[in-house]
Amino acid sequence: MNLPNKLTLGRLILIPVFVLFFYLDFTGHYLVSLGIFAVAAFTDFLDGYIARKYNLVTDLGKFLDPIADKVLVLVALVVMLADPKYTNLFFQHGSIGFILGGIGVSIIIAREMAVSSLRMLAAKNGTVLAADKLGKIKTFFTDVTIIVLLFSGDFLTIAKDFGKVVNVIGLVCFGISVLLTVVSGVSYLVKNKEVFKE
Repeated sequence: MNLPNKLTLGRLILIPVFVLFFYLDFTGHYLVSLGIFAVAAFTDFLDGYIARKYNLVTDLGKFLDPIADKVLVLVALVVMLADPKYTNLFFQHGSIGFILGGIGVSIIIAREMAVSSLRMLAAKNGTVLAADKLGKIKTFFTDVTIIVLLFSGDFLTIAKDFGKVVNVIGLVCFGISVLLTVVSGVSYLVKNKEVFKE
């Protein structure tokens, strides 16, 4: 296994560590989980950069990298939405905020399942579909969204005014991420529609 693939595997290993620190109850635990998530997200850039620069691109990497990205993002979104304490902090607009957040996360999950199904179908036919540029932009923006929301978590309890500002920025980013999710998903499915005919 080459270095880029090891970095991708490392990203998967960091996911349960992120979840652990997210749920540990101590001052600053959101910031610690943010740091872990940021490191994991950075490996997405790093493994791709190294693979392209040193000609280490492999079919395994093309297949595993987008899966690691999806699992990281989906786990982060689900644990944030599922944790009552976190939900009370971030969806301060009552049930409407929670419902909209749930719908957004559901859209992201549905998109990722559709794209993953397409990749598995292509792999069954001997074709490896790598992530496209629009999908990478979507992943980057979603990573930024999660980082901003995690960053505001502790500040909403120790510096509420500043935390609320960061929180609003995060929620706006979340809305844009959902939009990019839909656009990139439709684009990817249309671009690879021939897979369904094989």
